[in-house]
Amino acid sequence: MSGVNYVTKETLEQMRDELSGLKGKGRAEIARAIAEAREKGDLKENAEYDAAKEAQGLHEAKIASLENAIATARVVEADSIDISKVSILCKVTITNVANKKTVTYQLVSETEADLKAGKISVTSPIGKGLLGKVVGDIADVQAPNGNLKFKIDNISV
Repeated sequence: MSGVNYVTKETLEQMRDELSGLKGKGRAEIARAIAEAREKGDLKENAEYDAAKEAQGLHEAKIASLENAIATARVVEADSIDISKVSILCKVTITNVANKKTVTYQLVSETEADLKAGKISVTSPIGKGLLGKVVGDIADVQAPNGNLKFKIDNISV
């Protein structure tokens, strides 16, 4: 994820808090687990040591990913969003042309995407299809399960 990562101020703060926790308390816990495993003897046949070292690698990868996300983050304020067309952080009410089902999604960055909360990524097929559309447009979306058409009903913040 080397491109710009558009986030809200709240999301950026959450990411910073999570990074701080991972670097502080998280690293300390893993170091303690490695030390405990090391005390148990031969490292060649010590599954607990191997598991702790693997956990350390995954932990460091998560730290690196968060650091990259924070470094590429650009904060977008709600009052600066143009709601004349669909863009990141807009809430879009759409109707599926085929089944007439209406849903509202907020378009967010990949790091904020949470379908249960109604937040979809701008890089998802639906997100890509909606970007730049205006109220009344029909968005033609190439989804994994086929071609979908959505009518843009409303755009808000």
